[in-house]
Amino acid sequence: MFARSAFQAIARPIAVVGRRGVSTLEGNPHIYVFPDQRGHILSLLPTSPPKPELAVGITTKLPPTPDSLTENHNFLSILQTVLSENAFKDPDVISQAQAMASTSGSNLGSGGAFFPQQRQRRNAKKGPDYGGGGGAGGDGAGGASSQGGAGGGGMGGFVHVSDQRNPPDYGRIAWPEDIFGSLEVDSEGNFVDGNGNYQSSGSYRILTREGCLGLSPFLREKLVERLRQEEEIMRR
Repeated sequence: MFARSAFQAIARPIAVVGRRGVSTLEGNPHIYVFPDQRGHILSLLPTSPPKPELAVGITTKLPPTPDSLTENHNFLSILQTVLSENAFKDPDVISQAQAMASTSGSNLGSGGAFFPQQRQRRNAKKGPDYGGGGGAGGDGAGGASSQGGAGGGGMGGFVHVSDQRNPPDYGRIAWPEDIFGSLEVDSEGNFVDGNGNYQSSGSYRILTREGCLGLSPFLREKLVERLRQEEEIMRR
């Protein structure tokens, strides 16, 4: 009885949805919370008991913090696979690519875009106002060719696929921990080779102080679909 009461007290920040009492994270109704002997399992699937192999991760406390959450590397692998197969189809990402072409490749959109030459110099100099605006990082203070101004026309670049928990201001690039990966775009706003040749950033973190896993509706649907497929395979 004491343990049950303690859990209920800890779970107060969590919103309860559905008749079966499935709990979700406050501020993120798409992530379900299940009690576990190690703490709490976070999952995009409402299945109870959850499959730890498909869970987002395990947190030792609620609400979770970057220090309390242990990310599930298998989940991250599935996430990156889904993004590599579907990110170029996401309406939000397509809009970024088209906007980049219309402005000759400036850093814009929910994830931002940058020119290939910025890879080497983007972190060389970070002024005191680096990342200014909206808490989003980024190289929006480069020269004309890096911002798509004079001298920037006719060039392709890269569009970032980013977490929506902390969208950067217009013309800025998201923080590294918010970037899933990047897609290559040509000067006309089309994805190179038809799919953009998705590249994982290697810097993404599931949980930051800004929130937990904020996918676009399109990509979240694709990810949940894949997780359900994996769950069905595990049941056989």
